[in-house]
Amino acid sequence: MGDYMTNCYIVTIDDKDIIIDPGIGATSWVIENCKNPAVILNTHGHFDHVWSNSELKQRLNIPIYCPVDDCFMLENDPFEYGTPRSKANLKVSNDEAINIGNQEVIFHHFPGHTPGCSAIQIQNHLFCGDFIFENSIGRSDFPFSNSQDMQKSIKKILSWSGDFVLHPGHGNDTTLNKERSSLKSWLD
Repeated sequence: MGDYMTNCYIVTIDDKDIIIDPGIGATSWVIENCKNPAVILNTHGHFDHVWSNSELKQRLNIPIYCPVDDCFMLENDPFEYGTPRSKANLKVSNDEAINIGNQEVIFHHFPGHTPGCSAIQIQNHLFCGDFIFENSIGRSDFPFSNSQDMQKSIKKILSWSGDFVLHPGHGNDTTLNKERSSLKSWLD
């Protein structure tokens, strides 16, 4: 979506559509591809991932769930890009598990790119926003980013056992096992 080529995802579970990171220009695509929209989930608060929050919330009458530490970005447009302001209906706590219908959804907290940056787990899939990309990680040199937190987040996910399908905020899908050696290369 948009000039930043942000990935917006629609996950359908039990005939309910979960919209993840509706970026710039996502509204018409989401409306065309959602039969039963239930909720908007944000992995983090950067404008290119939340731009269409407000319009979709109004048009579809659905709530927004965002990591608590990034809600200020939705409400205040701190980068002054003209991002349409939105407000989270649920400010998700760090590492909180919530239920959407009969599905458990976990917001795993991986700060560094942003204070609230989270990877949203639905079954064995992680919608990781700008935390992990194929052969790379999200930048930690932006305002509100923190390279020390990014180091801790990388160590945290490397401590996980098992594999997950990773759906990044930009670029191609990958897996945690494929990214383990790349992730290790970012550690001091």
